[in-house]
Amino acid sequence: MADQPTIVLVHGAFADASGFAGLIGDLEASGYPVVAPPNPLRSLLTDADSVARVVGAIDGPVVLVGHSYGGAVITQASAGMGNVKALVYLAAFGLDVGESCVSAQEPFPAPLLATENQPTTYDAVGSPGGPEVYVKKERFREVFCGDSSEEAAAVMYATQRPLAVASLTQNATAAGWKDIPSWFVVSDHDNAISPKAEEFYAERMKATTSHIDGSHTAFIPKHAQIAEVIRAAAEA
Repeated sequence: MADQPTIVLVHGAFADASGFAGLIGDLEASGYPVVAPPNPLRSLLTDADSVARVVGAIDGPVVLVGHSYGGAVITQASAGMGNVKALVYLAAFGLDVGESCVSAQEPFPAPLLATENQPTTYDAVGSPGGPEVYVKKERFREVFCGDSSEEAAAVMYATQRPLAVASLTQNATAAGWKDIPSWFVVSDHDNAISPKAEEFYAERMKATTSHIDGSHTAFIPKHAQIAEVIRAAAEA
């Protein structure tokens, strides 16, 4: 195991790292050490700094994996980090310098999430400004986790972690994929980020790209398939 890179899994918005449970089991069974730190979801730059500090403290090579908004975070965090050997994007934002999660989606079909989110009446604590955002209850499963059971979706709705609006509107100032080999899994039935947008991000970064027949959180029911992609990145 000493020779294996550490896999760092970064969750996205409206979630925590518990969704990686199946994936963690698969990767650890293959001998990889795994870390799944909390993503603060306060602003892109501070979230990236938080993840970069975790990665920088790891002795040895790292494969940095980001789901959804976590893709924007690993893009920013990985720039200039010498121990990051690969980036893996799971139905994620692959921003370029000067883009935000909002602006990077504008050229593409609006996903269902665009109309099924609810801002709070109060400002997000610990954020530069603006409210928190949640996914509405009525269509949560359809938006977020259509290939998970209704029971699992109910738990994910109840435990969803809100995203500060600043995380979506703050521009990236660096893009690690410009220098680090990247892999991208496009979720073909994603209702949170347009699959067309995901395909564009993957092509722009010249990523090794695959598609999965699943929802925004396809890595939950199809963790074994996603683990294969991460292992390929680790072994490249």
